[in-house]
Amino acid sequence: MKPPVIELPDGTRVPILYEDRSVLAIDKPTGWMLAPATWKNTSRNLQRELMISIQCGEYWARSRNLKFVRYIHRLDAETSGVLLLGKSAGAVSALSELFESRLMGKKYLAVVHGIPKETSWVCRLGISEEPGAKGQMRVDERHGKEAETAFHVLERGQDKALVEAAPRTGRTHQIRVHLAAAGHPVLGDSLYGGRGRDLALRAIELSYTDPFQKRPVRILAPTEEFRRRFQFATTR
Repeated sequence: MKPPVIELPDGTRVPILYEDRSVLAIDKPTGWMLAPATWKNTSRNLQRELMISIQCGEYWARSRNLKFVRYIHRLDAETSGVLLLGKSAGAVSALSELFESRLMGKKYLAVVHGIPKETSWVCRLGISEEPGAKGQMRVDERHGKEAETAFHVLERGQDKALVEAAPRTGRTHQIRVHLAAAGHPVLGDSLYGGRGRDLALRAIELSYTDPFQKRPVRILAPTEEFRRRFQFATTR
């Protein structure tokens, strides 16, 4: 029987959300980077730990006859939620094309400072790297790369709100930059003006047409614990 959880060498347990012949979708825990496997000394390198686990013949991989997995897209280190892994180089290439051609539907939950005035809005501000600040981005309407995110307020709290974000493009820190530009940075996002310890951002859905089977796929991550942690209703 194939276990529904990956246990990494350090004991971290990673739930498997979805699986077919081409891909494996996991619920990425916070604090793990998706660094290239060549960065051997990078702490908390999820790609590297997955490959070590496979090479060691751990049961979750052995039961699936897995020899290879690689991330198809990236999530920030402190962002949790749906992460899609390819089981072959061909799967990585084919699914990557869906992200690049904007045929991959993506949804996130974010808890933001303050209450947005609008219930729904779309941000199309361009994004570029912040000069002199490695790893940080900024709004750049003149020279920035095209970026588009749709936002919808799901619930209002006391000086905070639960927002659903659907990015159409995939720029680095796109949701975080666009929310900060709206005057509502994500809780815990110290790079862009958010206060708090934990980054309140979770990838909750991927939807696409499987390029091999030509059928619709919708992958969901649980939201109850995230909502509860930031004091929002869990039944909506």
